Amino acid sequence: MDNTLPIYRFVVGENDEAEVTAVALVDTPAIEINWQAFNHNIQFKSDSEKRIISGALMVADLPIYRRDELGEYYGVFTAEDVYNIRNKFHKKQYGHEVNAMHNPKDFIEGVYMIESFIIDSERGIHSPQGFNLKDGSWFGSYKVDNEDVWNDFIKTGKFRGFSVEGVFGMEKIDRKPVTIIEQIIDIVKQIKD
Repeated sequence: MDNTLPIYRFVVGENDEAEVTAVALVDTPAIEINWQAFNHNIQFKSDSEKRIISGALMVADLPIYRRDELGEYYGVFTAEDVYNIRNKFHKKQYGHEVNAMHNPKDFIEGVYMIESFIIDSERGIHSPQGFNLKDGSWFGSYKVDNEDVWNDFIKTGKFRGFSVEGVFGMEKIDRKPVTIIEQIIDIVKQIKD
C-alpha cells in the first residue's frame, strides 16, 4: 500500500442518490477477498450440490486502490456507508442485478441473491468462518441456476469474487490508509473478543 496516495470516503447517505445498483462476478475483486470475495490465494466458498457462492460483498474501512480521472488514490466505505448501501440495494430489489466483469452489456440470467447480512458482533452476527471480516462488512450468497456460468466460470475458477458497482459521493479524508499490520492487529483483536 502506498501511504503517499490520498484517501477518499465513498459516501452513501440514507436518503441520497448514491447506491449500489449491481454486483459483478469478477476474476480479481477490488476488495482482494475471493468468494471465501475485496487474498488472491483463497478460493471462493461454494456449495456445488446447491450451487451457492458466498463471500464478502464489501469490507468496511478497507482501503481500495483506484485509478481514474482523479488519478491514483484509495477509497473506503465506512460501516455506515455499507449499511446504507445494503438497505438501498434490498429496498430497490437489486438482488437479480448480476453481471460479468462489470460489463453493462453482460448481465447474467439465473444468478440471484439468496442471503445478505452485515457483520455486527453486538447483534450476534459474526463473520462466517474463514473470512475474518470486521463489523460493518457486507456478506452475501448467490444461487447459480445458470449451467453455463456454473460450469464455465465458477467451477473453473475464472470468476473468484464479487465486486459491487454503483454511484457514490466522494469526500477526501485526511487519515492514512490502514496498513496490513494494522489490519492484522484488528483481526487478532476481533478473534480474542
